[in-house]
Parts: sequence; structure tokens; C-alpha cells
Amino acid sequence: MAQASARHILVSSEEQCQELKTKIEGGEDFAALAQKHSSCPSGQNGGELGTFGPGQMVPEFDKVVFSAPLNEVQGPVKTQFGYHLLEVTQRTD
Repeated sequence: MAQASARHILVSSEEQCQELKTKIEGGEDFAALAQKHSSCPSGQNGGELGTFGPGQMVPEFDKVVFSAPLNEVQGPVKTQFGYHLLEVTQRTD
């Protein structure tokens, strides 16, 4: 079964999500921004979500995690929780 490791930043607005993505693309550290801005408890760990399989996250999240290139920031991705920036750090098929 496929497995992935990912990290994310969860915020309440698409605008804030896009601003953070621009900062990361400009060289700011993903983990530091997650600690400062993410409303998810994982933010304290730099947004790290650990390893999980398909179906363990909400569908919108799963779709990106199991299709996106590794180590590229994806988003904003809208879910019932808000807006996410996602980065897949590892994946096995």
C-alpha cells in the first residue's frame, strides 16, 4: 500500500495561504513559518504530519499528497479545516 510523509501549514484564508507560499518561494523556511502561522497542532513540529496511507486524510488533501511531486510546495488546498500549503517529503507506491 502506498505511504507518504508530508508537512503542511493550515490557515483560515486563501490570501494568507498564498502570502506564506510566496515567502517560502522567496527562501523563507517552511518549518519556521508553520510554527509561527499554522493553526494545526502539527505546526509546533514544523508542520510534520508523519507517515500515512491513502484515506487517512481528507480527500482534497489525499489527492494532492498522492499525486504531487516530492519537495514542492502545493497549495492553497481548501478543505473543511481551512487552506493548506502542502509539501510531500517522501512517498512509496
